[in-house]
Amino acid sequence: MKEFKHMPLNNKSYTDEDIKKLIKEHDIKFIQLQFVDINGQVKNMAIPPEQIDKILNNEIMLDGSSIKGFRSIETSDMYFYPDKNSFQILPWTKGNARSARVICDIYNPDGTPFEGCPRCNLKRVMKEAEKMGFSMNIGPEAEFFLFEKKEGKVTTETHDKAGYYDVGPDDLGENVRADIVMALKEMGFDIEASHHEVADGQHEIDFKYGDILTTADNVVTFRIAVKAIAAQHGLHATFMPKPIFGINGSGMHCNMSLFKNGKNAFLDEKKEYQLSDIALYSIGGVLKHIKSITAITNPTVNSYKRLVPGYEAPVYLAWSLANRSALLRVPAKRGNATRVELRSPDPSCNPYLAFAAILEAALDGIRNKIDPPAPVESNIYHLTTKERKKQRIDSLPGSLSEALEHLDKSLVARAALGNHIFSEFVSAKKKEWDSFRTYVSGWEINRYLERY
Repeated sequence: MKEFKHMPLNNKSYTDEDIKKLIKEHDIKFIQLQFVDINGQVKNMAIPPEQIDKILNNEIMLDGSSIKGFRSIETSDMYFYPDKNSFQILPWTKGNARSARVICDIYNPDGTPFEGCPRCNLKRVMKEAEKMGFSMNIGPEAEFFLFEKKEGKVTTETHDKAGYYDVGPDDLGENVRADIVMALKEMGFDIEASHHEVADGQHEIDFKYGDILTTADNVVTFRIAVKAIAAQHGLHATFMPKPIFGINGSGMHCNMSLFKNGKNAFLDEKKEYQLSDIALYSIGGVLKHIKSITAITNPTVNSYKRLVPGYEAPVYLAWSLANRSALLRVPAKRGNATRVELRSPDPSCNPYLAFAAILEAALDGIRNKIDPPAPVESNIYHLTTKERKKQRIDSLPGSLSEALEHLDKSLVARAALGNHIFSEFVSAKKKEWDSFRTYVSGWEINRYLERY
């Protein structure tokens, strides 16, 4: 498989000697070998800098049987293959804990990429796109909440009661966001905006788009940075999609575009809306397959508490040029900035898997020339069920269970994840749903215990 060489955040390509020099200059005490599991949880092994040659020569091993969804105990030996261009010093680590990180692919002992490694899998799907002449860029907008801690324990008390675009002193998160932004900038992120979001204690920090591999790396780095710096302020940051009933949940809108021969393949100035056939087929593919990949882009039981009408979350399968009630929206900018915004994903997803699924759905639309329906410019939230049915506007799955039923039957989802990850992901998520289904919640106790 051809190795994807993407530029690091600071647009420099690191050699072994560059990395050794940085370790010495910054007195790095530990090097974190980071990777993600199938659920998108960041894992790492901390290695002292004296072992840097072994790290750079792909000689550090891990026990794959200890990672859910990876390997059985009989075939557990695996290797870290660091992406040297992902080497970064972690600004929030100090003193004897001063650390750097390098993001790793997981490989088999025979030197082949492990099919259960989400990052390796994304590279595989990128290779499919490359054969068709395309590369995908994505710009994510990940929202998060800041909650108070009391006696070291996380509460569901929001850090403030501010609203959209509010300022201090109402917005108590300004200093936290500022520290997060400065740390990310130190790591080379190109920050575009930061602000308070709609809900109490909810925030958003936007960074520049990139190719889907770089952006997936950036999403996991972003989540680590947000949590680490919030903790330094005595707060807990969460990317849980819907932590509080009755207010908006957190999404991760994904602005996507395909490029071909260095040019934006979504742009055609001679066409209606200045959107190319490639753009329309991509929209058609995503609309056709979104129900089948929603378990990937919205992978938790809690995800579906956000995907309900009335809280700005898109639940209806339609596209538009401006209408934010539609699932897919085409922002007004054209030229190289021509893009399509998919509004349903949430920040609990594994970005490597979610981006692979979005890309595969778009590619299927292009392969099969799937035309999208006409754009819907009216507020879909205000349409009656009868009006939506007349316009053939379907809706997203209403629960993880329903989403898994669509996923289970989807050839596109299987192609996006590969057989190993598909099987492990479906199995894990069915267990998660069954655990939720059989759990007796506080809501049930409050509603039924004294009544019956």
